[in-house]
Amino acid sequence: MIQSNVSLQDRVAVITGAANGIGKACAKRLAGHGAAVALLDIDPSGESLALELQQAGHQVLFIAADVAQNQDCQRAVNKVVDTWGRIDILFNNAGIIRRQTVVDLDEEDWDRVLAVNLKAVYLMSKLVIPLMHQQQKGVIINTGSGWGLVGGPAAAAYCASKAGVINLTRAMAIDHGPQGVRVNAICPGDTDTNMLRNEAEQLRTDVAQFLERSAKRPLARLGTPDDIADAVLYLVSDLASWVTGTTLVVDGGGLAGS
Repeated sequence: MIQSNVSLQDRVAVITGAANGIGKACAKRLAGHGAAVALLDIDPSGESLALELQQAGHQVLFIAADVAQNQDCQRAVNKVVDTWGRIDILFNNAGIIRRQTVVDLDEEDWDRVLAVNLKAVYLMSKLVIPLMHQQQKGVIINTGSGWGLVGGPAAAAYCASKAGVINLTRAMAIDHGPQGVRVNAICPGDTDTNMLRNEAEQLRTDVAQFLERSAKRPLARLGTPDDIADAVLYLVSDLASWVTGTTLVVDGGGLAGS
């Protein structure tokens, strides 16, 4: 964990996919550095996380929302603005994966992966960027993936969605930089989360062996959600005040030889 004097005091952050894994770690990190944090997720366990952080003295709000649905996004943004009056940080992190080729993938699964991983970034950003424009300042982080930069096996919809996220990030950075809005993507490598274990189950592979293979990279270990949270903290902080339109790969060197 980064030990630093980075302060997010008086800033309001919205995190999608916040109940577990990377989103949960980032919620704890940003709250710990002074931000008020809204946790958006379809998983009701986000309520317990919000309570935990509230009891630790942080300003945290849980909003049950499917960010692939416009009405849920609008309701969530309205709730945050009603509560804190502004949004300074948007972390578009919600994501799912289906480990199948285009031949084997059902159309319903294709649509859902693209909706959660890519359309949700559009929906949330469309609502939040005008608020940031009014403030002449804001930061958006979109969760991409190493597989948005290179292809991966039996993950066609996921690869397509994450490649879309990365180029959408660049386009948004160009369009909204003049309004004071920075937009960057973070691309985690294999990170020790429930989602990674679920991949093994989808592939009908032994979980322990799958995780062992996933750790074969120059730094010889899986990433942790805290590894990603530290990188997100940098990108949303003033330390990155001249960083926009970029893709930060945090993967222990996994793509170094690709």
